[in-house]
This record gives sequence, C-alpha cells and structure tokens, in this order.
Amino acid sequence: MRRSLFAGLLCTSPLLLALPAVPADASEQTHSYAIPAGGLDQALNRFASEAGILLSADAQLTAGKRSAGLNGSYSVADGLAQLLAGTGLRAFNSGGNYTVEVAAGSGGALELEATNVISNQLGTVTEGTGSYTPGTIATATRLVLKPRETPQSISVVTRQHMDDFALNSVDAVMRHTPGITVSAYDTDRTNYYSRGFSINNFQYDGIPSAVRNVAYSAGNTLSDMAIYDRIEVLKGASGLLSGAGSLGGTINLVRKKPTADFQGHATLGAGSWDNYRSELDVSGPLTETGNVRGRAVVAYQDKHSFIDRYSSQNSVFYGIVEFDLSPDTLLTVGADYQDNDPKGSTWSGSFPLLNSKGERNDAKRSFSNATDWSSWQQYTRTVFATLEHDMGDGWVTKLQLDHKYNGYDAQMGAIQFDQPQPDGSAEINAQRYKGDTTSDSADLYVSGPFNLLGREHDLVLGGSISKAHWDGKGYWDETFSVPNRVDYNNWHGNLPKPDWGPVSQRTDDVIRQTGVYLTTRLNVTDDLKVLLGGRVVNYSLTGLTPTYTESGRFIPYAGAIYDLNENFSVYASYTDVFMPQENYNRDRDNKLIEPDEGENYEVGVKGEFFDGRLNASLAYFEVKETNRSVPDDAYNNLTPTPSNYAFKGSKATTKGYELEVSGELAPGWQVQGGYTHKVVRDSNDVKLSTFEPEDQFSLYTTYKLTGDLDKITLGGGARWQNKAWQQIWNSPKGVNEDITQESYWVVDLMTRYQITQNLSATLNVNNLFDKYYYTNVGFYNSAIYGEPRNVMVTTRWDF
Repeated sequence: MRRSLFAGLLCTSPLLLALPAVPADASEQTHSYAIPAGGLDQALNRFASEAGILLSADAQLTAGKRSAGLNGSYSVADGLAQLLAGTGLRAFNSGGNYTVEVAAGSGGALELEATNVISNQLGTVTEGTGSYTPGTIATATRLVLKPRETPQSISVVTRQHMDDFALNSVDAVMRHTPGITVSAYDTDRTNYYSRGFSINNFQYDGIPSAVRNVAYSAGNTLSDMAIYDRIEVLKGASGLLSGAGSLGGTINLVRKKPTADFQGHATLGAGSWDNYRSELDVSGPLTETGNVRGRAVVAYQDKHSFIDRYSSQNSVFYGIVEFDLSPDTLLTVGADYQDNDPKGSTWSGSFPLLNSKGERNDAKRSFSNATDWSSWQQYTRTVFATLEHDMGDGWVTKLQLDHKYNGYDAQMGAIQFDQPQPDGSAEINAQRYKGDTTSDSADLYVSGPFNLLGREHDLVLGGSISKAHWDGKGYWDETFSVPNRVDYNNWHGNLPKPDWGPVSQRTDDVIRQTGVYLTTRLNVTDDLKVLLGGRVVNYSLTGLTPTYTESGRFIPYAGAIYDLNENFSVYASYTDVFMPQENYNRDRDNKLIEPDEGENYEVGVKGEFFDGRLNASLAYFEVKETNRSVPDDAYNNLTPTPSNYAFKGSKATTKGYELEVSGELAPGWQVQGGYTHKVVRDSNDVKLSTFEPEDQFSLYTTYKLTGDLDKITLGGGARWQNKAWQQIWNSPKGVNEDITQESYWVVDLMTRYQITQNLSATLNVNNLFDKYYYTNVGFYNSAIYGEPRNVMVTTRWDF
C-alpha cells in the first residue's frame, strides 16, 4: 500500500529495525519467536527487535507485502528467510548487519535509490515497536525531534507499556509516569500534579485545548486508553504551544493511526471486584490500492470496586480514516465517543476525616460516604480532522481541527464535613450539577529547512485558535421526602433521592485564545543546536465569571543542546508562562486574583544508547512565580465564618531535579523509571503544595525469557513516595491540623504467556503487598484510599 501514511513516512528514509549489530557467531544462535501473520514491515521490525540485530530495507520494497509470520526457534538467517518467503525478497548479511533486497531471479527488481542506514529510528508511532521509549516527539516545540534533541524533560508511556501493565485509563498511565502525582478527589474526579503544579493543559494529537475545568467536568481525566498510541507528558512550562497554561506540565494524548495492512486484535479481561473488560481493534486498507485506510476501536468495561456500592460502566467507540488525496497530500478524519456511567459515586473523598468533636474518623477502605443513587455521570463526543501536504524540499504544512463536547449530570449525595455527631448520626449533603463543555481548536503551521551562513537550519511558523464554553447549572435547594439524617456506623446508602428544586447557580464561561508562534533550530555547529522561539497570545475569559482579557502577550522560548559525544548531550532551556486564575480564585472582596506568572529554567544531561532504543535524562529545574493562589487563612478562619472562601496571591519558587530512563537495556528487556525531588516555598520560605510528595521513585520493567521458556514474559514494578501532608482547618477545635500520608511503596507484577502465535494471556497483580495508603488527604477535610491488592487476567487474540 504505497500511498499509506506508514509507507510514506518510511519512504523518506530506510525501514530501520532494532538494535546494533550482534557478532556473527551470535547471529547463528537460535531464539524462539511468536510473530503473527501481517504486514511485512511490522513483522520484520518485531523480529529485528527480538533478535537484537540491525536490519535495513527500502520502504518501496516492503510496502504492501505481507508475511506469514514466524512461530518456533530459528537462527537469524533462517528466521528472516521464513518471514520473507514468497515476497520476492531476501536478507543479505554483511558482517552481522542485514539488508533486505530483491532476490535474484525473482523478476521483481525495482529502480531504487541507495539505502542509507540510519540506526533504528523508531518513528512517530510506538505501537508494534515493542519499545518503552519513542523515536521522535514534537510536544515541546512542534519540531519533530528525538528525545535527546529536545531541551526539556518529556516522559512518554508507550503502547507496549500500556499493554503490559493493563493501563486502561489516564489515571493508570499517570501513576506509571515518573514525577507525576495522581490525586483522586473521589471515585470519579482526579487531578494530576507535576513539579508542584496542577496540570490543566491537555493536548490531543498535539492540538492544545482551551478547556480549564479538566478535573471537574471536562472529561479529560476519564479518557479510555484503547484509542491512544501513547501519552506524552511535557514537564515544566509549555507556553510556546499552549499559550496560557500550567507551569508544571502538559499531557498530550496521541491517537492510534490506521495501518497499511489489515490487522487487528480482540481482548477479554476479568479481574477483582467483578471487573470485566472487552476490546476490539481492526485496521487496514479500505480500497484495493490502499489509498484509503481506516481503523475502528470498540471497548467496554463493567467494573465494581473495593468501595461499597460503587460500580461503573464505560463504553468507547473510535473511528479514523486516512485518504491519500495525492502522493503529497494526506487527509485524516475521525471521531470518538465515550460514556462513563457510574453508580454509588463518592463525593469529596470516601469518608470525612473529622467527626463533630474534631476527632479523627477511622474508616475501613470499603467505606463509602455515598448514597446508592449518587452518580457523577459524564460523556464525551469528539470529531477531528487533519490535512497534511508535502510542499517539497523538506517543507510540510499541517492543518489540525478538533471539536469536543462533554456533558455531565452529577446527582450527588454523601456524608460530608464534620460527621458523625455524638449520637452516631450523620447528615447527607445532596447537590446536583448538570451542564456541558464545548471546545473547538484549530492549529495551522508550516515547517521546513532553510540555509543561513552556509548551514541548514529548521523553522516552524504557525498559529492557533481555540474556544471553550462551559454552560452549567447547580442545584442545592433540594427537598428530601424523609429526614436526611442516617446512622453513620450502619450506613448502607439507603436514602430516597431528593427533589432538586430550582436552579441555585449558573455557570456560563467562555475562554477564547488565539496565538501565533515561531520556533527555529539553528545548527550553529555540528555539535551545538540553539532553539529560539516565542508565542504571541490573546486570551479572554468572559461570561458570568469576572471578565479577564490579555492581548499581545509575548511568551519567549530559548534552548540549547551540545553533543558531548555520540551518547551524551548537555542542554539548557528557558520559557515563561502566564496562567489566568480559575473563576473561584477570588479575594476577600470577591475579585478575581491577577494571573499567576512565572519563569521556567531547566538544565540537564541527556543520553541516547543502542541507536535510540534507550534514552536517559538528568535535569535540574527551577520555577519562579509571582502570583500563586493560596488560601487567605486570616480571612477564611474568622468567626463567624465569612460567606465567601477567599484566596490571595503569593510569590513562590520551585526547585528540584529528576532522573529518568526508558527503553531497551538488552534484547527483550524493557524498562521505564525515574526519580524526582522537588520543593515549593513561598516568599517567607514556607513550604507549599505539601500534599504532593517531595520525593518520588518509580520503576517498571519486563523481560522476555529465552530458550525453552521463551513463550514467557515476566515483569513488575514499584512506585514510592515520601511523606506528604495537608493542613486542614479543624472547625470543632478551632485549630489548623496537619493530615499526613506517610511514605509508602506499591509493588506490581505481570506475566504473559504466548499460548499460540496469535493468542496470549497476561496476568497483572497490582499492590502485591496490599499496602494501605491515601490517594488524597484533606480535600474538603476528606480522604480516599488507594486500591487494595487486585488482579486482572487479559487474553488477547491478534489477527
């Protein structure tokens, strides 16, 4: 399928497969393989990765060809011969390096340019590579660069990592991402933190979204992973591409793409607490010539929980089609649909931390503060399109459009605040929130090389526009048909749903943002690259909230990378950013606080090994803020309690360092891990954001056994964090009090058995030692536990 995107990407360079060449005698050793039938490109890529060889081929030779697969023990030569059987191609061995060429007498000779071997560039798709590291990324600057060439820290959780550890949700992926703190407000709302800041910047295929209420009702944290190739997390400020945005990081969800050859898989999974999941993914050409390709994904999950009465049914549908309008023009259109329908949703943790006397409550992990009808229901609908055109001489232009609609209907009832009373009774607080968020984003840019002072450089020039409209209603003038006081110690969720009454609150906020941006990479010398750029931003927040506008705001970006040798580079980068405040960040006079502004500095060392199959980085970062929003405790704790909860601005500085490694340590051995240390202090040297741990460590790895045990893959991992705490106001006692989560480890295990060439079974054991810990402490004086030990068995059939 010569006009497929996959083949098109490869036609500009050879098909690059696997690791550095092994010695000739090692190539004669036999290994066991279970490579399913399918596209020749993917079969060769997987074989080369597992065999640990360097294999190159011109994409024109392999495009559109299929392989019967490989099942059994083979030497390198025999395995390649089997994979290439019937294709008219053969593998030529030159000192342990292999090249695919036309077999003599096959009659299939083609006029081809010379093959230029560039060692194992994984490319822009992680699916099918078997790798825990990406080939290239563009989240930071829009330039398509290798991790080593990017002067900021970026963590990528690949498709293989997600499949190995059954990471089916954004929450699960973020828990495996080095340096990210996952904070669950309750069963259906989550927030993520990086470097001491909440992450409220989400991108989809690199398109920034203007949505701000990501952890409340915009659906971003509920996305199912069935439709994504990978998740990229840019650490630090991202003002160059996002404009107004978080100082801590940006999450970019990259969707799966159609494939040139027909392929697919079906999975069935079952786990603890009646957790059942099914998934079907089919992809391939839709025309005989392959100039139209499509992909469809369907997933459904029905799960209960360790928390009493909580369950959730989630359904996902995804479709994408690519059209080769000409040899140089590609049109992509697609849509996705997701429903999240929970029952028994907890609200503000799963239990209140304090009773009416100000004493600590001791709750079981299974305790739920929710009524049986409590539900934070959400649904998302998205359509998107991309038009790409090769302008020649290395120049390309790309237009991306994204329209997303999220609706929610949260009918909530739960035991909250200082409960129970001395007689053991507790009051049910009930409210309803209903509404939707509609967001539209467009991005257009042109990119290519240019010559200056005798050297070739790179340039990106683009512009974007986005709009997000949040329209919502709140109901809290409810009427119960029976008294809403219940027995706390014998609470089973039984209470009739109230009449919600008239609308108590309206939300009608519109965020608009436009901007133009420019990035250039100057190749000053062969070893020194300097990146310069900036973005001019126009931002407005209008509606029922206090209005805020910003026009012509310039956000600079600068970075430099110097190659010390073939493996190591040093780098430095700088950018600043501004973040308009959320509408609830108002002062004691009910005025919106001025935007949070800051500067982000980062220096570090990056390493690249085994021709890009293994990446590592060590970074020191510092973020300076001028107007961080913090509670105005002097006002909020007055007696009587003020009618409005107030915030104030504070200067703050975040300092820290992080180490990360990802990729292949040896053939069949994948790893991703990292260590992060950070501290946030205000202008009085008082620590802020203490509910995030100052120190975090994570390490996940898998290894495919060899010899007689080569059908088995073993893996596992662990994450650790040190002590974290949150200061809460103990109203009954009239004092501030620290709620502490002591340091803890969580250990996971996995194993996969390749039953046949196309059928496998994977066992995941999470929280092996059944560690007790909170995923949040202090949110509205509540807490919620992390999951106890649980298992999941997933069978997968590839076809």
